[in-house]
Amino acid sequence: MAFENFEVWFVTGAQLLYGGDAVIAVDGHSNEMVKGLNESGNLPVKIVYKGTVNSAEEVTRTLKAANNEPRCIGVIAWMHTFSPAKMWIHGLQELRKPLLHFHTQYNKEIPWETMDMDFMNLNQSAHGDREFGHIVTRMRKPRKVVVGHWQDTEAQAKIAVWMRVAAAWADAQDMRIVRFGDQMNNVAVTDGDKVEAELRLGYHVDYYPIADLVAVQREVTDAEIDALVSEYEKAYDVADDCKAGGKFYGQVRNAAREEIALRRFLDAKGAKAFTTNFDDLAGVDQLPGLACQRLMAEGYGFGAEGDWKTAALYRTMWFMGQGLPRGCSFLEDYTLNFDGKKSAILQAHMLEVCPLIAEHKPKLEVHPLGIGGKNDPARLVFTSKQGAGVAATIVDLGNRFRLIVNEVECIKSKKLPKLPVASALWIPQPDFATGAAAWILAGGTHHTSFSYDLTAEYLEDFAEIAGIEMVVIDKNTTIPEFKKELRMNEVYYLLNKALC
Repeated sequence: MAFENFEVWFVTGAQLLYGGDAVIAVDGHSNEMVKGLNESGNLPVKIVYKGTVNSAEEVTRTLKAANNEPRCIGVIAWMHTFSPAKMWIHGLQELRKPLLHFHTQYNKEIPWETMDMDFMNLNQSAHGDREFGHIVTRMRKPRKVVVGHWQDTEAQAKIAVWMRVAAAWADAQDMRIVRFGDQMNNVAVTDGDKVEAELRLGYHVDYYPIADLVAVQREVTDAEIDALVSEYEKAYDVADDCKAGGKFYGQVRNAAREEIALRRFLDAKGAKAFTTNFDDLAGVDQLPGLACQRLMAEGYGFGAEGDWKTAALYRTMWFMGQGLPRGCSFLEDYTLNFDGKKSAILQAHMLEVCPLIAEHKPKLEVHPLGIGGKNDPARLVFTSKQGAGVAATIVDLGNRFRLIVNEVECIKSKKLPKLPVASALWIPQPDFATGAAAWILAGGTHHTSFSYDLTAEYLEDFAEIAGIEMVVIDKNTTIPEFKKELRMNEVYYLLNKALC
């Protein structure tokens, strides 16, 4: 049900050269295909067939309508027969929604024994799609190209990825990010150009003093706290000293008060993401670690120390992955474990790691925190699942945003009896030394948005729609070739800026 308020429009290209009967056949085939795609059970967003377009006027009218329909998150274009591409120019100039070009065909196989000239004139996707592809390329229009028969699950899976990304892109276009406090003093990588981020990515970043949250916190009632603490007791293993009558029960209640206030504040502002800063906690009892963990699980983006770009990216990756089983989280490169081929990076944070990635039921505990100067905070303690995932970050390089994606393998972590935080342990691909070096060469942050469910394909589609640079660190990465890619990208963007 996560994407029930969205739809993708399916537009078929043709022309009137072959007569009215051909147009009727094209329309019938398109309806059958859309019905089959929707009934496949493999697509998260409903496809709506918007008819066959046979002229520039019809193309432009349809694509303008897509822009103006809030439910429409993107357009799938397919050329059933030959559709002269010049008639698509004005419509494509108008289109502001994500575009997928589906290179497919109504029939799966060639009917060798019966194929005649009428059949050949009608079923011309093999070169009709190339005509369309040429004009999209000449116009430098971002799009995803999916090749395969419309009944093939592999092709449907690629469409499903694009649908999830298009939905997340739509969600990002009105994303308000609340920052309580500024960036951690003197830190460079978590900052960036907020104006350019709104122009390019849709993010709107607002600052609010922590005093505004404190004012909301004062209005939280004991009955509301009672109800939320009861929810904690059902959802988590609660340490004995955190239960009623225990030493830290008051701290758990204070954490609940902060969570209620924070959720109420974000909802009142229409915010989908937020940041905190341990240097700006005047008036609150503790660093809101438990609140951040739980709000991330509900889909609110989060970034520590004022990191609004990671907060926004987490929200987007969570949105893409709705309904998928393994989860996502904000994480930070914490410390290194040198162990030959098993060398890995411990991912953690002071408190704020999302319980969606927990291997087992999290435990609610209260412990001292040697930073921030506040009372001992409540938090969920756990280790992550094992398996493959992707870590991603967006950095501001001054003349562009760069999306950096690293495929990683989460491995079994040892116990940390004196470090009561949530954590993950991963080996960056293709190996520790190469993956870590490539990340540093690309200018990557120490904060990441991590997902078990997404792959680099999702983020490639996102970068394509956003029009931002993307580099991938995976099993095929070598440092010499990665350096070449970074240098070539630098030249491309410098020349592109000069030409513009």
